[in-house]
Amino acid sequence: QFVQADAASRRGLTQVLGMMTHSVPVGTSVQVSLAVDVIKFHLGPALLAVHLYGSAVYGGLKPCSDIDLLVTVAERPDEAIRRALMLSLLQHSAPPGQSKILRALEVTVVARDDIIPWRYPAQRQLQFGEWLRADILAGTFEPPCVDPDLTILLMKARQHSTALVGPSADKLFDPIPKSDFLRVLAETIKLWNSPQDWEGDEQIVVLTLVRIWYSAATREIAPKDVAAQWALKRLPMAHKEVLLEACEAYLGHRQDHLAFRAVELAGFVDFVKNEVIELLRFSNDA
Repeated sequence: QFVQADAASRRGLTQVLGMMTHSVPVGTSVQVSLAVDVIKFHLGPALLAVHLYGSAVYGGLKPCSDIDLLVTVAERPDEAIRRALMLSLLQHSAPPGQSKILRALEVTVVARDDIIPWRYPAQRQLQFGEWLRADILAGTFEPPCVDPDLTILLMKARQHSTALVGPSADKLFDPIPKSDFLRVLAETIKLWNSPQDWEGDEQIVVLTLVRIWYSAATREIAPKDVAAQWALKRLPMAHKEVLLEACEAYLGHRQDHLAFRAVELAGFVDFVKNEVIELLRFSNDA
């Protein structure tokens, strides 16, 4: 076990929890603290900052929400460090809805020189998530890669995050140009073109599409349920039930049977994609 049950470790954990009391949602502070300890242990002096962002600090954690951590380092970690960190994080994370004490962690590691000064698209050094559990256990680790989604991630961190280590995100990271934000929206909607592209991820795709639609129209980023409520007021009746089911399943109010709504789901995807394309086409910022 990484966290040793000795007096010094207990004192350190108590101090960290005390500092996090007012910034981390009740029920997650121990898990977040242990995750931060793991990150500190593996990244050592290279660690510059750890930011908690996403639904934990904006919009509220839902039944299956991840805990999102953005980690910034002064130098790119080598392969041994990357592998060891991801294996250690497995011990402090659980698939959504499968543990009474652990949530799914999503941990993204970026090197300062890859994102400061800002340029698009940026590179990430590592991303840990429960969707990678089987690969990690099998010894398969994704290499560092260019990730356009860092554009939105850094925007979210600058707007709403808690610094667990280091300076606040708005002081550490450069502002993201509006043109890069709109560019990543346009590129993301190209991912979904046929049922095979959303098979098994129907709920995620539906909610992601309405967030993109909301962002294309407002130039802002909103929590999934907020974007869904906005979209429901603008959807034709034929497409509302798909979104209602996805939203209510996300909130834990009903089962998700979107996989059995193939025709309706395809119609929903086409409608929202076309709305986004039109909004971006006539944008003065694009």
